[in-house]
Amino acid sequence: QVQLVESGGDLVQPGGSLRLSCTAYGFTLDNYFIGWFRQAPGRSREGISCIGTSSDISYYSDSVKGRFIISRDNAKHTVYLQMNRLKPEDTALYYCAVDLRGRPKFGSSWYFRYEYTDWGQGTQVTVSS
Repeated sequence: QVQLVESGGDLVQPGGSLRLSCTAYGFTLDNYFIGWFRQAPGRSREGISCIGTSSDISYYSDSVKGRFIISRDNAKHTVYLQMNRLKPEDTALYYCAVDLRGRPKFGSSWYFRYEYTDWGQGTQVTVSS
């Protein structure tokens, strides 16, 4: 059964850091682009980052560029999102997603929800003092 499981969400103070993990079950992570999205209360789900199959391609939204770093460890079937200099506006439920059709993501395609077929359940990040 195909499954993505996110972990690492927590309550953190502004300026702090967290590392989120997205672990794949039931399929070989190596072959797919993986995206990270987030959804704050009352807002639509937004794409924030995406990584290519061999880490040579990565994308970031303007809202997180320079603060977040995406990486992957295919041997551990896991993609990470290192989040630094967190702000209250980063508070959201964070999801990872995969396109099991195997389509690479180029240009701005990585940003759109419809580009992904399977999603995790999310992990909550709260940034507050």
